[in-house]
Amino acid sequence: MYMRCCIRARGVGGGGRRQILQQGLLKVISDGHDCGHDFLKVAAGSVRHCGHHAVSELKENSTSQETVQDPKAWIQPTGHDTGIVVYNSLCRRKVPLILPNKSFASWYQCGPTVYDHAHLGHACCYVKFDIIRRIMEDFFNIDLVMVMGITDIDDKIISKARELNMEFTHVAQTFANEFKRDMGRLRVQPPTVYTRVTNYMPQIISFVQKIVDRGYAYPTENGSVYFDVKKYGDRYGKLVYQSDADLAQFREVDKEKRGFRDFALWKAVKPGEPWWTSPWGKGRGRPGWHIECSTMASAIFGDQLDIHTGGIDLMFPHHENEIAQCEAHHCVPQWANYFLHAGHLHKTSDKDKMSKSLKNTITIREFLEKYTANQFRIFCMMTKYRSVVEYCDTMMNEAVSVQHTLTSFLNNADAYIRGQLECQAIDEALLMEKLSETKDKFRRAISDDFDTRAALEAILQLVRVTNKQLRSVEVDNPVRSPGVIAAIQAYVDRVLQLLGVEYPGRKKMSVSTVDSTAQMNDVLDSLVKFRSTVRHYALLKGPDAQPKYGQPQTTASTTAGEGEVGHVKLQRKEREPLMKACDEIRTELVWAGIQIQDRGRKSSWQVLEDQSIEGKQHSLSDPNYSQEQLKKYFLGKYK
Repeated sequence: MYMRCCIRARGVGGGGRRQILQQGLLKVISDGHDCGHDFLKVAAGSVRHCGHHAVSELKENSTSQETVQDPKAWIQPTGHDTGIVVYNSLCRRKVPLILPNKSFASWYQCGPTVYDHAHLGHACCYVKFDIIRRIMEDFFNIDLVMVMGITDIDDKIISKARELNMEFTHVAQTFANEFKRDMGRLRVQPPTVYTRVTNYMPQIISFVQKIVDRGYAYPTENGSVYFDVKKYGDRYGKLVYQSDADLAQFREVDKEKRGFRDFALWKAVKPGEPWWTSPWGKGRGRPGWHIECSTMASAIFGDQLDIHTGGIDLMFPHHENEIAQCEAHHCVPQWANYFLHAGHLHKTSDKDKMSKSLKNTITIREFLEKYTANQFRIFCMMTKYRSVVEYCDTMMNEAVSVQHTLTSFLNNADAYIRGQLECQAIDEALLMEKLSETKDKFRRAISDDFDTRAALEAILQLVRVTNKQLRSVEVDNPVRSPGVIAAIQAYVDRVLQLLGVEYPGRKKMSVSTVDSTAQMNDVLDSLVKFRSTVRHYALLKGPDAQPKYGQPQTTASTTAGEGEVGHVKLQRKEREPLMKACDEIRTELVWAGIQIQDRGRKSSWQVLEDQSIEGKQHSLSDPNYSQEQLKKYFLGKYK
């Protein structure tokens, strides 16, 4: 039986440490594994790092030893406690996220098998982990090195190439490029490094050979190589334990395999398939799926990985087999310290996950014809990353509503700060207290297994309270509190942008663009102010209505006698061209991506989030516009 020895070494001197290491080495030798040097290196490291114990403890007087019998048990790393707790699939509970290096983490993420268009199931997984990555980098100041492995040789890719009568490399390249473009449209940050299987063939062959040399894999006569699960022993099943009885229904009739649990590290060539030269059998073949990620992750990060992520569907057998391969290859008791898995996305009418193989997908391109990247990101934030997500119109409508609430708040706050929105006196003490409370709730939420649902709700509560204070009311000489509103707006804006929810016109500008942008803002402010004055003049009633520029008068009329009614009607008719000009300016600005919002006696402007034709048409679908005006501009602009 494999035993992992963790020493609580108080008073255990060099001889005591050597005894423990010798016991482990004897076990390795008795099993016939040629990894004594690696074992000593790892075991010595475990005394220093992996047993919750510092070397300094060895110098104390008392003595105790503890042997962990379960070879599947998770070993908590030592080092820097990030202050985050995560649900670790290796131990099936929340545990502290501890990094050996204070401000650095290695992260491997399984990428797509590129044989078709990326769909919402992919998008949901990658957006969720993009949010987690942003939280770790921007809120906890952790420098992440993320590697994403792209599978560009696979049975499905080969089948697709035959179907399209193309080279498999061209199929893979086409869909890999499309995947990257789709991720860009969803504002998913690219990994530090993309790796592609076909670029790592020498490393894969070497990786497999080393596992064979250590006795954990065996080649067959025709050139395939299988991992020997029985030889690996009780260590197999760290993520998902499957007994022989559980797996009986999945037994394959394969005379080459010694055991039905064994899985392919290398596949012998079949007629018509691409192949690479190998040292086994007939010398031609290609890699198995699981060995690809193990090799690429190890090529970048070596024998230790901090974080490994992927969809829950990859937990077994893919991630389970990755662990077995890496720990056998590197001769270490624990290869990856943390496994994080994202829940499935499925349609309301479909019990199964969204999958290309099940042909129940919605492509990212199709989705973005109806919704925006912001709306999808908010949709992903509305549930915990580990939860199964139900995709339906109701959930998307809720995401759209949340986005509208956030957008309206940011625009209202802008208008208030610029003096374009009047309201009752602001309760500064209430809002400052709510802001402080929200910061605390948000921090606690993202520290608790990246709970975006609770974090988003904390932000929305702050927005709702602030919006109540910003209700537009015409007040003479109002008491203004732009400072507290600006503080809340800055916090909400910063949090949303750091999470990847971005709005046009609100992004941080480079120094080179600040002057020109400020100048354009001044021009728009002046234009909107002039239009507001003209518009209110056109709406004024009474024969003596003569407003001063910048000081529009009330639109309420005084009681008019019968003799004045005709004059008012004439006045309205004379001023119709002014109203029409104001509406036309508003419409033209919408087509330029700027929306004017009239707020009683004042008006404000904002950059449209949705710059598509449909988005601009939606912005023009306002009760103030006649059908004739809409028809004129829609047909005139886009014949």
